[in-house]
Amino acid sequence: MIKKLILFLLYGTIIFSCKKKNQDTLFELVSSEKTGIKFSNDLKEDEKLNILTYEYFYNGGGVGIGDINNDGLQDIFLGGNMTESRLYLNKGNLQFKDITESSGISLANSWSRGISMVDINSDGLLDIYVCRAGPQPAGTVDPENYSRPNLLYINQGNNKFTEQAKKYGLDYAGNTTQAAFFDYDHDGDLDVFLVTNVMERKGPNVIRPKRADGSALSTDKLFRNDGVKNGNPVFTNVSREANILAEGFGLGVSIVDINEDGWPDVYVSNDYLSNDLLYINQQNGTFKNEITDYFRHQSYSAMGNDAADIDNDGLVDFVTLDMLPEGNVRRKNMFGLMNYDRYLSEQRMGYQPQFMRNTLQHNNGNRPGTTHPFFSEIGRFSGIQATDWSWSALFADYDNDGKRDLMITNGYPKDITNRDFVVYRMAQHQEQMQSGKLDNAPTVAALKEVEGAHIANYLFKNNGDLTFNNQSEYWGFDTPSFSNGAAYADMDNDGDLDLIINNIDRETFVYKNNSDKFPDHHYLRITLKGTKENPHGYGAKVSVFYKNEKQFIEHSPYRGYQSTVENTLHFGLGKINKVDSIRIVWPNQKSQLLENIGADQVLAIEYKNAESYQKQKAAEQPIFFTELSESLGIKYKHTDELYIDFKVQPLLPHLLSQNGPGISVGDINGDTREDFYVGGAFRHSGSFFIQNARGEFTEKPLTKEKKFEEDMGSLLFDANGDGSPDLYIVSGSSEFPADSKYYQDRLYFNDGKGNFKHDISALPINTTSGSSVSAIDFDRDGDLDLFVAGRLTPGQYPAAPKSAILRNDKGKFTDITSQICPDLNSVGMVTSSLWTDFDQDGWIDLILTGEWMPLTFLKNKNGKLVNVTTSTGLAGTTGWWNSIVAGDFDEDGDIDYVAGNVGLNTEGKPSAKKPLTMIAKDFDKSGSMDPVISQYFGDILYPIHPRDEMTSQMNFLKKRFVYYSDYAKAGISDVFTTEELKDATRLICQEMRSVLLENSGNGKFKIKPLPTAAQLGPVYGITTNDYNADGHLDLILTGNSYAPESISGRLDAFNGLLLVGNGKGGFTPVSSASSGFLVEGDGKGLAELTLSDGNRLILAAQNNDNLKAFRSVDKRKDQITIRPHANEIRAEIILKNGQKRIHEWNYGSGYLSQSSQVFRLSKENISKINIYDSRGKTRAFPVNQ
Repeated sequence: MIKKLILFLLYGTIIFSCKKKNQDTLFELVSSEKTGIKFSNDLKEDEKLNILTYEYFYNGGGVGIGDINNDGLQDIFLGGNMTESRLYLNKGNLQFKDITESSGISLANSWSRGISMVDINSDGLLDIYVCRAGPQPAGTVDPENYSRPNLLYINQGNNKFTEQAKKYGLDYAGNTTQAAFFDYDHDGDLDVFLVTNVMERKGPNVIRPKRADGSALSTDKLFRNDGVKNGNPVFTNVSREANILAEGFGLGVSIVDINEDGWPDVYVSNDYLSNDLLYINQQNGTFKNEITDYFRHQSYSAMGNDAADIDNDGLVDFVTLDMLPEGNVRRKNMFGLMNYDRYLSEQRMGYQPQFMRNTLQHNNGNRPGTTHPFFSEIGRFSGIQATDWSWSALFADYDNDGKRDLMITNGYPKDITNRDFVVYRMAQHQEQMQSGKLDNAPTVAALKEVEGAHIANYLFKNNGDLTFNNQSEYWGFDTPSFSNGAAYADMDNDGDLDLIINNIDRETFVYKNNSDKFPDHHYLRITLKGTKENPHGYGAKVSVFYKNEKQFIEHSPYRGYQSTVENTLHFGLGKINKVDSIRIVWPNQKSQLLENIGADQVLAIEYKNAESYQKQKAAEQPIFFTELSESLGIKYKHTDELYIDFKVQPLLPHLLSQNGPGISVGDINGDTREDFYVGGAFRHSGSFFIQNARGEFTEKPLTKEKKFEEDMGSLLFDANGDGSPDLYIVSGSSEFPADSKYYQDRLYFNDGKGNFKHDISALPINTTSGSSVSAIDFDRDGDLDLFVAGRLTPGQYPAAPKSAILRNDKGKFTDITSQICPDLNSVGMVTSSLWTDFDQDGWIDLILTGEWMPLTFLKNKNGKLVNVTTSTGLAGTTGWWNSIVAGDFDEDGDIDYVAGNVGLNTEGKPSAKKPLTMIAKDFDKSGSMDPVISQYFGDILYPIHPRDEMTSQMNFLKKRFVYYSDYAKAGISDVFTTEELKDATRLICQEMRSVLLENSGNGKFKIKPLPTAAQLGPVYGITTNDYNADGHLDLILTGNSYAPESISGRLDAFNGLLLVGNGKGGFTPVSSASSGFLVEGDGKGLAELTLSDGNRLILAAQNNDNLKAFRSVDKRKDQITIRPHANEIRAEIILKNGQKRIHEWNYGSGYLSQSSQVFRLSKENISKINIYDSRGKTRAFPVNQ
């Protein structure tokens, strides 16, 4: 929706592909001449009544579908605004008769909104409840409290209705968007929730404290059914006593038992700044808004929504719509300046983060240790985030293949978000308003020239892997329109779902579904015959089982936007012609089970046959990990002082100041127990945590002095040869100008008892803002040398900073980069490093990951590092890489690698042919780099930044592009001249997936993407070990990033993940609900530590959040424990069958971290173990000791 005349807008980007129309479309638009439905929701604007005087002028009308005369055919009610609403009787074969006048329904100029079909008086006939809103008439004393009362049309039989809202207590006058009937108090009858949307004089996007006390005009209402009085049910407004008190400009509602406690909950999607609401039923007549416990961010201008199980896991997911356009031109014409300060202000005022795009909330199952679920927002991964000015979302299996697809309506007659109109026309209008000399005529005249969002609706096919494919054109959705409410039903009783869509200024769309013409599209349709007071079984849960598959629907017909779908539950079955069983759980928890049911029928299931049913439900017990942070004495919260990099470089894709902390593990006090260090941010000391004999920890801050450096990676290693680990800390971030002394790294020497002293003379001067550090005896002299990664140059992103190799000269370090590998002086923005022998020639090589970098392989050729990335087969891997670990994941005797990338839950899906492109230069000669990110739309490379963002960084572009419309059409070669582009830095990103690099031998690698669950967010932390005791290496991943700019929004869908390996290079994800491993925040460093009892502790650091510690019980029997000697780097394990496996010890791996050196494995099947050091010396480890 609009932002009280465009106060705030967001944006992002997406690649889309052209599609050719298929002659045999799934849907066929049937003409009004055939259907008889000639309804058009026509609007007439003038100077007194238009989008500028009534902000919801274009919100449109709803659709109500139901069988009003019980003839087995679904009838249609279409809501009109200025146009009279109409009732159509289905005569069969998609032919309808307008019976409005004869029915007794009269709704001329009534501004009908939501249409709800319900048998409200339990007489077996569907009644019609019409929600109304609309502009206030002239002379209204209190316009903020005025609205048209809702209307209730009681079905008299014989297709006659009488209006009785007041008699039932439902003549509420409060700008109602939609009504949803449900039994919230389990007394057997149907209550009703009213979604409201009342404009106030104070703009709805003005940042102010949230109002949750019922004082806001726009507060939803709950009416309780108090039973029959004087012949009909009477409803009472119980909103206050039920705690329905939070404000919100409501546009959509879903009724669903989200926490599976048997009680219906309410989800409301709200427009403008107001957050969405998730009212959890407290089982005592009250509700509690718990949305922040379930979701991590929301759509900004949320409109319609729907709830359904999109991946057939038995858990309900949510979609909510917004306004993000798909194409480049409309986006550029819509979006203004990114306002990060406002974004932060909203959160300080208690608002959950919101971003302008459709959101798809995927249900992860129950949070470990609880009985309620938590969600990951995956709309961009799924490909449904950008459908323009959208209204209704309807999940349903439109092609009968067993997976729920998604239909979205959209359109807006006058695009008053157009920046040229807003800036140049509305500015005059607002000046007049402020001066008190308002003359609407010029603005209204200008408004007539503004084009609308006149585009086709969307149909997405569910691919079965959490992604959707835009099939709109293929499936027959190719007619531009201004569409609002929509509903589905099998209108012609042929076994598939047809669609009815209410349009502004155009006749209603009646889409006939032709899936019955295609083979292997079986179905099962279920009608529920419930109790007398709930005759259609609203709230019942139906599960259909077949061939190890499950489909689940919770019955509520109030879906999408302002509409009611049919009461029959529809299950597509694809090739399945018989289902194994059907389980129905009724609202009062009685149940019945039906078995061996044939497909292609309408099955009636009656409540009277139900029996008592007790579902055994309890919080899932984690089987791998238990979170024990506080009980082990680990109470550390990382605090990052706010620094807004966008004020220095407005075009940055993300903050550069929120990249820590890291973790390093080692025995710092010589007691044989492993301790760890976690980094601190600017003005905050890092801390040691020292382990005692009980496996508990005591915190010891590194320093009590003032500290201005920001810790990034750290490393515990013996720098001076005294046998005790010393501490190296990389200084990074971007708070200070380039070359600040606060970017100088630090080396602290250990006295052997865990006391550390900073030696400022131990390191060469290097004031590069860095990231990671890793160690190896590179020169084979018996001590550990270092690679230190350069991460960034403040103010000059994406300039490549210096990375360095530091030779250990008896505890003093010398920079030998130019002698060993001059390329490292400008190799890129390095995020992680790993010393490893990737080609098994006995010389330790170096692998680097980085932003806008390929996975970079530097081969050690007799003590010199040479970039051999191209010859490895990985030259085409440029991405936004974060981390890397080593392991023999396919158990073939060489080392493979897993690398963490930004993931696929992002706007673009770049490729080798159409990569995301960075073009950087000081175009305006201001002394600061201008980093312009560009993306392909079609075959043209466009900057992704809105005009105002570009001009805030490069002021000269204001004159070059006076109008937003001109900038919107400009490719990168139009924005800059050939001369300006000539010497610009060009970087690309073509790979965003986190991957396994399978070693093929001879220095060659194959890329294999990790499973879908690992692609839902950026992967930072990685550790590897055999966590499930099956003999194969597994992975633990953490990630997310809260650093992106506020237009595209933070990446927060990742929860941490256990991937169980199969020993062949394949991995199976284990959900957090099953594994017990959950890291929902901005995950960064990740390390493994060995506890005093021999079990593992997984340490997960989060930026600006608590460090988490997870205990993992090592269940392997008859174990071998190997603690490597100084400079030992590799173990070769020979199995009894002659096969060989490799294990490497790394000083530094993953992201900014260092894990335990202790290596454990089962004795079973092991013949012998050889251990190698950095000089090539070998020792045999006694297997049977």
